[in-house]
Amino acid sequence: MDTGGPSTSSGTPVAEFKIDSALVSALLALQHPDLAQLPLEPADVGWDNAMFRLGDRLSVRLPRRAAAASLILHEQTWLPRLANQLSLPIPVPYRIGTPALGYPCHWSVLPWLRGTPADLNEPDASQALPFGNFLRSLHVSAPEDAPVNPVRGGPLTQRAAVVEERLHRVAMKTPLITPGIRRIWDTALSTPLDVPPRWLHGDLHSRNVLVDQGLISGIIDWGDITVGDPATDLASLWLLFAKPAARYAALSAYHDVSEATLRRARGWAVLFGSVLLDSGLVDNPRNAVIGAHTLRRLAEPL
Repeated sequence: MDTGGPSTSSGTPVAEFKIDSALVSALLALQHPDLAQLPLEPADVGWDNAMFRLGDRLSVRLPRRAAAASLILHEQTWLPRLANQLSLPIPVPYRIGTPALGYPCHWSVLPWLRGTPADLNEPDASQALPFGNFLRSLHVSAPEDAPVNPVRGGPLTQRAAVVEERLHRVAMKTPLITPGIRRIWDTALSTPLDVPPRWLHGDLHSRNVLVDQGLISGIIDWGDITVGDPATDLASLWLLFAKPAARYAALSAYHDVSEATLRRARGWAVLFGSVLLDSGLVDNPRNAVIGAHTLRRLAEPL
C-alpha cells in the first residue's frame, strides 16, 4: 500500500501486467515443472501483487505493476535472513521465479500460511502480547545495505502535504476527521525522532496479519520492508486491536516505548487510516472499513 499517493484519490492502482492462471501455470511449467501439476487458483489481489494458491501448502506471488518489481526482490533477499529472529511465522520464499514468457518481473513461490486476514477475523485481545513480542523481535538494527523506502520509516513531515490533502478529502465525505484527529497529526509532525532506525515491516495493516481461531498465525506482504522509525509499525496497534487494553498490553510487551515514539506512532496511524479510507471509498470497501476503524480508535484512550 503506497502512502505517497497522487493529489486526488484514485483507489487501487491499475494493474500494468496481465496476470492470470494461464500465465502462472506456464511460468511454473517452464521454471519449476515439479510444481506445475499442483492445483492453482486465484487467491487475492493487492495494490502491488497478485496471489495464487498452489496446492494445499504453497502460493505464488507476482508483481502486478512496475513499482512493485523491486519490492519482491527485497522479500526474496531479506526474509530468509530475518525469519529465524522473528517470533511469528512469515512467508520465506520457497522458490524464485525470473522474468519469462513476456512477464517482466521476478516472482516467488511461498509457503501458504494458514489463517484469515485480521480485518475479516479480528485477533483475540490475548494476542496483543505475542504481537508486541513480534514487533520487538523485528525492530532490531539493520545492516547498511538494508533497503530504503521513500514513503516508510522517515519523518512524517515528508508526507505532510499528501496527508493533509487526504484528510481534507476524507473530511468532505465522512465525520471521522475530527479536531482530535487533527491534533494527533499535528502533534506527530512536531515530534522529533528519538530512537535509532530499526528494521520495519513497513505496511503492517490488518490485511497483512493472518488470524487462525483467534490467534495470530502469520505476518505477510513484506514488500515495503525497510529501515527507519519503529513508530511506523507501532501504528498497527490501532489497525489491529479494537480494545484500548489490548493496545496497552502490546506496548507493554514491546517494552520501553517513549512518549515521543508513541506520538509519532499515532501520527502514522492517522496516515494509514486516512489513505485506507480515502482510497477505499473509491473502490475497496474492505480498506475503507479498516481506515474508519483506525480513525475511530485513535479518538479513544490508548
